[in-house]
Amino acid sequence: MNLTFSSSQILLYGIAIAAGLVYLPYILVAYGRLSVGYDVNAPRAMFDRLPDYAKRATWAHQNSFEVFALFVAAALTTYVSDVASEQTSLYVFVFLAARFLFSLFYILDLPWLRSPMWAISMVCIGGLFSASLL
Repeated sequence: MNLTFSSSQILLYGIAIAAGLVYLPYILVAYGRLSVGYDVNAPRAMFDRLPDYAKRATWAHQNSFEVFALFVAAALTTYVSDVASEQTSLYVFVFLAARFLFSLFYILDLPWLRSPMWAISMVCIGGLFSASLL
């Protein structure tokens, strides 16, 4: 079985994987909500009662939405510009790894590791946009 992907496919699959990474921290948010007693009538009001890890997971989840929009725009711009290459594939892989680690480090309360992951992901987004402009 041959599982090789073209650079264009990597851009598109990268978007799908990034969408999944948006919801990865939410698993801990849901667990935290269940552990303090989920309030169906006021789910947002219970934020202050969440354990600290669940609060940080909420913030990681929210940040992932913000960055996801930029990544999708960059990946789709690269895709429609027909400039997908090994370099753009590398940007996608590094972005996905950085975003996974960003969420992990956020939840574990390691800001000195989290911030570089955010910066790396933004550089990858910039790289995709730059590739589409050339």
